[in-house]
Amino acid sequence: MTKGKIIKGIAGFYYVHDGHSRVYECKAKGIFRSQGKKPLVGDDVAVDVLNEEEKLGNITEIFPRKNSLIRPASANVDQALVIFAVKEPEPNLNLLDRFLVMMGMQEIPCHVCFNKVDLSGGDMAERLAAVYSGAGYPVHSVSTYTGEGLEGIRTLLQGRTTVMAGPSGVGKSSIMNAVSPEARMETGAVSQKIKRGKHTTRHTELFCVGEETYLLDTPGFSSLAIEGLECGELRWYYPEMEKLEGSCRFQGCIHGKEPDCAVKRSVEEGTISRERYENYLLLYEELKSKKRY
Repeated sequence: MTKGKIIKGIAGFYYVHDGHSRVYECKAKGIFRSQGKKPLVGDDVAVDVLNEEEKLGNITEIFPRKNSLIRPASANVDQALVIFAVKEPEPNLNLLDRFLVMMGMQEIPCHVCFNKVDLSGGDMAERLAAVYSGAGYPVHSVSTYTGEGLEGIRTLLQGRTTVMAGPSGVGKSSIMNAVSPEARMETGAVSQKIKRGKHTTRHTELFCVGEETYLLDTPGFSSLAIEGLECGELRWYYPEMEKLEGSCRFQGCIHGKEPDCAVKRSVEEGTISRERYENYLLLYEELKSKKRY
């Protein structure tokens, strides 16, 4: 029996990395289907090796999961690194906030990375870093062109399983190549016509880039619908608002039209980002309308 981690799953086949240099192509035993279990990328598993030369085997056991994510479908994730560009494409902060809420719902610590800082002259990168560090997230400003900030990313990833996510064209694969050339990711040029990235990552895949260090690259997203969240719960997933809970005049204040709201006061004073607050109101109304129908 060999122990390993599922790094990829395609059409019923699972590719299991043994933690060293071997990858086995495996099928999952039928007992998992009868138990309602489906192997996930990131699962730690036991493999019965059928052919060592051809690296073929069967997955015989799925070890207990530390956690599991719905999107991207994966298991045993330690942290998320959500990557946006400061320019080319312009950052969609509503989309970024949606992803942070989704990771918060799944209790995954999240780091924010702004790439292509060499294109912004530093001003945009500094403004964005101030917004999200002020909201309570660790922020990393990097450039794969100049190498700025990449050493910090390497340190962040060491010894952890990290899901890397972000829209197409922001440089996820370029960052992955820069911090770990052995990943040999395909890097797609940004389409000059539509200023968005070509979809170069088509499935969820885990890359072993060092001892006990794995990166989960995901297909680029252009929209995210938040599922399974009540509108009244949204405020819990904005850290800068959550820490003011109990400071408003009304208990259970949703920070909308209520008077004497500590969050609205902080927005006016500039200690909470107006952009983040406006995104919160948009998401609140979206969740509220879903409940209605």
